[in-house]
Amino acid sequence: MSESSKNFRPPKIPAMPESSAAENFSKTPQFNFIIGNPPFIGKAWQNTEQKKDMAIHFEEVDGAGVLDYVTGWYLKAAEYMSSHNPKHEIPLQTGISLLLTKCAFVSTNSITQGEQVGILWNLLFNIYRIKIHFAHRTFKWGNEAKGNAAVHVVIIGFANYDTDEKSIYEYDDIKGEAHKVKVKNINPYLVAGKDIFIGKRRTPICNVSEMVFGSMPNDGGHFLFTDDEKKMFLSKEPGAEKFFRKFIGSQEFIRGIFRWCLWLKDAKPHELKSLPEVERRIELVKESRLNSNRPTTKKLAAFPTLFGEIRQPKSDYLVFPEVSSERRKYIPIGFVSKDIITSNKNYTVANASVYSFGVLCSIMHMAWVKNVAGRMKSDFSYSTGMVYNNFPWPQNPTTKQTKTVEEAAQKVLDTRAAYPKSSLADLYDPNTMPPDLVKAHQQLDKAVDLCYRPQPFISEAKRIEFLFELYDTYTAGLFVKEKKIRKKKD
Repeated sequence: MSESSKNFRPPKIPAMPESSAAENFSKTPQFNFIIGNPPFIGKAWQNTEQKKDMAIHFEEVDGAGVLDYVTGWYLKAAEYMSSHNPKHEIPLQTGISLLLTKCAFVSTNSITQGEQVGILWNLLFNIYRIKIHFAHRTFKWGNEAKGNAAVHVVIIGFANYDTDEKSIYEYDDIKGEAHKVKVKNINPYLVAGKDIFIGKRRTPICNVSEMVFGSMPNDGGHFLFTDDEKKMFLSKEPGAEKFFRKFIGSQEFIRGIFRWCLWLKDAKPHELKSLPEVERRIELVKESRLNSNRPTTKKLAAFPTLFGEIRQPKSDYLVFPEVSSERRKYIPIGFVSKDIITSNKNYTVANASVYSFGVLCSIMHMAWVKNVAGRMKSDFSYSTGMVYNNFPWPQNPTTKQTKTVEEAAQKVLDTRAAYPKSSLADLYDPNTMPPDLVKAHQQLDKAVDLCYRPQPFISEAKRIEFLFELYDTYTAGLFVKEKKIRKKKD
């Protein structure tokens, strides 16, 4: 138990009058029920009043600023349950019935993914001691209201006491019917397994290469060019051509589109002085940074020839887009030349091996992404700290297994190359993905699975259960600690 849990004082419960106690006597526990469909409002769409509500109810809870509005209902329900918790009610020996509380909410699935899990559920589990009794994993839900868009939701039933009867409702098709699975425990990711709270990490839990953001221009757009803008610029300043480099963000990478940037990192002062149009761009970048409201950006005005943050790999590297459509079975990743500048909308892994590409391009890694990554609307929002650094890679693959993954991964790359006019967006659209690429990925998935265990995984739920167990093995309790949750003083 964390120090904050030890210091937490539950609400004071008024003594129950004897007459009331007699009236409520029963051999069977009595229940209160809380049932609801709270508003689906993400952190970015909360108005001023709603933000104030969240600030009041999650006061001093570290990281609460990322929480969706719906989490306020979970907290209020937990607070109500706390005042009716058997531990704080009249003792059992008095013969008075226990006032237990069951609650169930329909919610956006975002509260069971990404950063929100460690903040919300650590609070509910470790301070308010609630337990999840049943859960419908992600499914697509809408109503008959005109113009109503279907959303990805979960249903979570929880209570202020534990039970041996727990069930998870799985959806093989998020638009289809669920099938019920009885389990021993349901963790905050709505997976059968230990109660784990995955937080951001600065380094990987496994011995793998570091993944970092690409370079951030922070230039007010003055160093960036389309093809036409580049041609027009060079018609005035042909001597600047040596300083132009191809530039990609996540969408450019996926769609096979290149922009251009002025990359002046190694430019000499005398070269810049001979290029008045380049000098003008440098001055515009300086002005843009000086006019910023952010102190750190203002400081960058002292270095107007450089990108705001430079993290360009010195070797060819693996590109991982930060945001990718949830329609795709796989997040499109790929190798890129060191001469291409990658923006901060991509992640990079320098000197990545074909084996690393294979594992990160597998259905096993995608199972982890779906359950641990956050969302940008419904799209996958990848992150180094939450997803990559916490991902449990195969423990001890044999040389033969590693080679099989490499061969299958190379087959994926070769199959892609057979479609030079098709972008990654075309190749990984579920409606247009070429059959030979589908088969190549299936072979890669099988090869990666065998690096984890010889038995096949019969469902995505079984994959993620296995990965959580492996995560627990890797961390061995060293890194999974309860967040410090500070509560208001009385």
